[in-house]
Amino acid sequence: MEAQFEMLSEMAKNGDKLNFGQDFFVKFYQAFLYSDRWQQYFKGVGTTLLVTAIALVLGVVLGAIVAMVRVGHAQQKPHHRNPILGVLNAVCQVYVTVIRGTPMMVQLLIMSMVIFASSRNFTMVGALALGINSGAYVSEVIRGGLMAVDPGQMEAGRSLGLNYMTTMFGIIIPQAIRSILPSLGNEFIMLLKDSSLITVIGGKELLYAAQGVMNRTYEPMFPLLGVAATYLVLVMLFSALLAKFERRLAQSDRR
Repeated sequence: MEAQFEMLSEMAKNGDKLNFGQDFFVKFYQAFLYSDRWQQYFKGVGTTLLVTAIALVLGVVLGAIVAMVRVGHAQQKPHHRNPILGVLNAVCQVYVTVIRGTPMMVQLLIMSMVIFASSRNFTMVGALALGINSGAYVSEVIRGGLMAVDPGQMEAGRSLGLNYMTTMFGIIIPQAIRSILPSLGNEFIMLLKDSSLITVIGGKELLYAAQGVMNRTYEPMFPLLGVAATYLVLVMLFSALLAKFERRLAQSDRR
């Protein structure tokens, strides 16, 4: 196969016109097989999944904290409001408003060129920016799920002598998970696709690997199609896993 590629490449350099099949083979070989370039894509996929996982964990943790602060503040009695919780709620509202009101690309550039201007680890800076961005959206998803649970559940838990956190983690959150899981799954898929944005700040993920190949071959079609196909396969895989988990959760509810 390598000998055939060398022969066809030499023919093209000499001005000989290649037919469609020969041209297709040369471009495909250049994009994926020449000098084991497929390894660059493989490494890029690993980095993409790592960035997505870090951003997802950070987003869920931030989102859960923000959601519980806002729900706790909303459920306070009018004449028994905690001033500290009020300040935290205001901070959380500003965080959600700013993150949801500004473009993801601008946030990435601010993180890499202003806040972490001295850092050379662009991949981790990108993961951090994605996680902070995701946290604002996840907080609204979790808050909606918590607010959808019957308020009587909280009152019942407190009447049994349970404190707020025990009631929240032992009674409210397990019920809310069923309604927020599909939205969290969609957020994970969005994070997976948005991870391609970190290539703008130098993050070495899948699209970055494809750009490196394009810079050497001057042929964008196959590298970009390869990236698109890889993302499509990953999204379909995780969508299938999420659907399977949801079915099992529904089956356990019926038992």
